[in-house]
Amino acid sequence: MSEQNIFTDDRKGQAEAWFRDFRDQLCSALERCEDDTSGPNGMSDLAAGRFERTTWNRGGAADQARSGDDVMRGGTDGGGGVMSVMREGRVFEKAGVNVSTVSGEFSAEMRERIPGAKDDPRFWASGVSVVIHPRSPHVPAAHMNTRMIVTTSGWFGGGGDLTPVFENDAETAQFHAAYKSACDAHSDVADYDKFKAWCDDYFYLPHRQEPRGVGGIFYDNLNTGDWEADFAFTQDVGRAFGDVYPALVRQKFDQPWTDEERQAQRIKRGRYVEFNLLYDRGTLFGLKTGGNTDAILMSMPPDVAWP
Repeated sequence: MSEQNIFTDDRKGQAEAWFRDFRDQLCSALERCEDDTSGPNGMSDLAAGRFERTTWNRGGAADQARSGDDVMRGGTDGGGGVMSVMREGRVFEKAGVNVSTVSGEFSAEMRERIPGAKDDPRFWASGVSVVIHPRSPHVPAAHMNTRMIVTTSGWFGGGGDLTPVFENDAETAQFHAAYKSACDAHSDVADYDKFKAWCDDYFYLPHRQEPRGVGGIFYDNLNTGDWEADFAFTQDVGRAFGDVYPALVRQKFDQPWTDEERQAQRIKRGRYVEFNLLYDRGTLFGLKTGGNTDAILMSMPPDVAWP
């Protein structure tokens, strides 16, 4: 089977549908965390947070419609997506779980950077992107994404990583164990040690000479020639995050914090901003392919400080 035949329209549809299904499952899990906390530091006075959905397409303005998944099934002008964002919750000060499916042609600049695009600039891309900024400085921020991209070639990519304000060895071990288990279950296509090292190298701020967080896994250009195996692993990357992260949240979401701890969180968030604006490939890809700016910059935390 040729590489092009592996990434058929039917398989594009399977991937796109799974990204939406995972979005729904994760949003529900995070909303249950909102319901179940007693709310430290006066947070119990707040209503439990809920995700609000906003559709967008590459041809125009966002459509403020809660039922807006139609754009994901081939909207005009190269597709679009659905932003699902929670703001000012008891647990999550800001959390976004965005899905998108877009197509078009890469600019001359991007053709040189993307596998398979130099001779034919057409592309198709679908994925889910998750960024979570908890209110409590004791609950770690987190990022996860998985995606499928098709040019004249095709591949999967993604991963997940954790960014605590105050590192905790047991918490870090629990997060990494979840991803090691996912990789080990798909050892024919995934290598935990390689993907962990890739994550450590990628989520690093050279100008600060420090890592963004405590890592996780990162992988890209995954095409072993077995589409089903690559897709199965990509799904388990999402499931691993969906299992472990809400569990980590629940361990600390009732723990009170001090003003000093909150300020430390704001400063740590500043590092997050610096990385995403200076180095993040996903941010660059979205902006260079005509994506929705609000969806791309959903990763920005709501309250940040620089000392």
